[in-house]
Amino acid sequence: MNGPGPLGTFLQARRARLRPEDVGLRDLGPRRRVAGLRREELAQLAGVSVSYYARLEQGQSRGASAEVLDAIARALQLDDHEREHLHRLADGARHTPRPRRPRPERLTAETRDLLRAVDGVPAIVLGRRTDVLAWNTLGHALLAGHLDFRDPDDPARRPNMSRMLFLDPHCQELYADWKRKARAVVGNLRITVGRNPEDPLLAELIGELSMKSPQFVSLWADHRVAPCDAAVYELHHPLVGTVTVTQQTLSIARSPEQTLIVCTTPTSSPSEEALALLRQASDSQRAGAGNGSQAPAPAQKNREPSEPRP
Repeated sequence: MNGPGPLGTFLQARRARLRPEDVGLRDLGPRRRVAGLRREELAQLAGVSVSYYARLEQGQSRGASAEVLDAIARALQLDDHEREHLHRLADGARHTPRPRRPRPERLTAETRDLLRAVDGVPAIVLGRRTDVLAWNTLGHALLAGHLDFRDPDDPARRPNMSRMLFLDPHCQELYADWKRKARAVVGNLRITVGRNPEDPLLAELIGELSMKSPQFVSLWADHRVAPCDAAVYELHHPLVGTVTVTQQTLSIARSPEQTLIVCTTPTSSPSEEALALLRQASDSQRAGAGNGSQAPAPAQKNREPSEPRP
């Protein structure tokens, strides 16, 4: 193995985030030359030899037991998601299956029925690499109305939500707190990579974002691990203005690697009214596409224009 590999880089990143005082150690030695804990300090806390822990970080040892990994996780103060990620990385280091280019993901009839059943709220179906496999009318209008509604039907043209968030100016302007949304997406991508270390399409996505987005590079280097489950976001939509939604990620039983993302609003709230207006505008645009009618003018934004993103 060349280099520390995913397991070693994760351990190094998490060790660098801890200070001696975080783990009850007094730093009385010479001036520290490394960020965070030294290897020998972490090994001492985990109850393993320094040489063994060093080999683990350097990618020279693949046989760490579950007990040793749990001890290291406790020493690093990992949360449950990070602990699971650590075990997945260690398991991936033990097995090196031959990479195979996966087939394009498809929706089952049951998933299409599910998407149609939630037509009253914005909803999209994402594949494991955050490709958009399908969206309903309101989901398309809220999150990506500037794209063709039919794009998810063609695997060659499918939008990718991670790529859009970092490379599409429309999506960057959509989220009022873009950085928080970006951190959440990157944290979830880390989990996906840990589960699918040999997925070449996923590796291509990470490589593309690393080449084209300095913001992604910075967040990816942090090794944050967190699932996108539920979060409240303020959106600044070009047609209906400010909308506050709760984005929830729901698992799909028949397709465990796919997720249903739904956006909900409080009952009788201004955001619910904005979504109703968006539905009317979207319906008018779709109906007018055949007769040349003009699309409704964008709503005036109730905020100052944001500075261009680097």
